[in-house]
Amino acid sequence: MQIEIKIDSSCTEPKIIIQTASITEEVNTLMQRLSENTPPILTGSKDGKIEVLSQDDLFRIYASGGKVFAVTDKGEYLLRLRLYEAAERLNSSRFVRISNSEIINLNKVKNFDLSFSGTIYVELSNGTTTYVSRRYVSRIKKILGM
Repeated sequence: MQIEIKIDSSCTEPKIIIQTASITEEVNTLMQRLSENTPPILTGSKDGKIEVLSQDDLFRIYASGGKVFAVTDKGEYLLRLRLYEAAERLNSSRFVRISNSEIINLNKVKNFDLSFSGTIYVELSNGTTTYVSRRYVSRIKKILGM
């Protein structure tokens, strides 16, 4: 993707023009992020306190029992968002959905084990293990350049 900025002193309001051959997922994501007013931060509650969660500290976000949790090295936090809402706030180049109920931080992955037939075993740097569901295996392989 190319980015070009033109400085024009007669311009009263910033204007964004997207030039593309076709509407792709990347273009849709870009348009959505530019038009949303939701701040790209995540907050989670733990021990009755609400904390701002840094994306750098997140290992995974998962849904369980109708609730959404975020895991950091400081522990597990309850989010007041649905999983898809949390996904919209995350950096899409670092976070990837691996199942209908889980998103992982690629920067926190220790290794992927593809020896299991039809699925991928994931070990995170904090020792947590999880699996990529069959539905998301092709997406993960594409990200890994396979």
